[in-house]
Amino acid sequence: MNDPTAPDYLDRSGRPRLAYRYTAGTKPTIVFLPGYMSDMAGGKATALFDWAAAEGHACLLLDYAGCGLSGGLFADQTLLDWRGDVLDLVDAKAEGPVVITGSSMGGWLMLLTALALVQRDGPGRVAGLVGIAAAPDFTDWGFSDAEKAIILAEGALVEETPYSDQPYVTTRGFFQSGEANRLLDTEIPLTCPVRLLHGEEDGDVPSHISLRLSAALASADVQVTLVKGGDHRLSRDTDIGLLIDTVARLATN
Repeated sequence: MNDPTAPDYLDRSGRPRLAYRYTAGTKPTIVFLPGYMSDMAGGKATALFDWAAAEGHACLLLDYAGCGLSGGLFADQTLLDWRGDVLDLVDAKAEGPVVITGSSMGGWLMLLTALALVQRDGPGRVAGLVGIAAAPDFTDWGFSDAEKAIILAEGALVEETPYSDQPYVTTRGFFQSGEANRLLDTEIPLTCPVRLLHGEEDGDVPSHISLRLSAALASADVQVTLVKGGDHRLSRDTDIGLLIDTVARLATN
């Protein structure tokens, strides 16, 4: 009997093969981008995929290179490498418009991917964006000066994290890629509807980052929802219900 949660794989020349899950259905295709050192097996990704499949919406999940079930070494990847992973899978599986949902670092990749798609294919390619504790520019505000100095001098910063039994590793290559692709200090030329969900008690990404992002976006249709009692993950049943409702409204307009 086939395992419905088993991934498919996208083979690429010169880059690691990517694990993904895709369900066909009504457009726009919903694309979920996980956070740093996360993968498509997380609770939000799985819940969104199961909802989309049940409702007949097209949905795409993926593991970035070096993460989850995809090939490659985590330490070899940069922010733009992971943007390339997303673009390769969107091009392979998601025909037509997309609604991109990004969690934490995935919210930064959501923006970078949307910018690349709009520049190449026009504004109609991106029907909407949903950020969950979106963390653009976290290489700038997410590290102390001392931590930045360690990354640049020693090549990596290793930190314990409550979200995994494996430490977070931030490499010099990833850090430099992030610093070269910061977005919040200039206008972000995206005009699609954007919804930003942020936990009031997020201890990792301050809620003011979503406010800064809202101000930077060119779109006139941006809403920021501050979730009382919500933490960084926003993975309570009520949080996931809010996520699905938010995505559904953008995907069915």
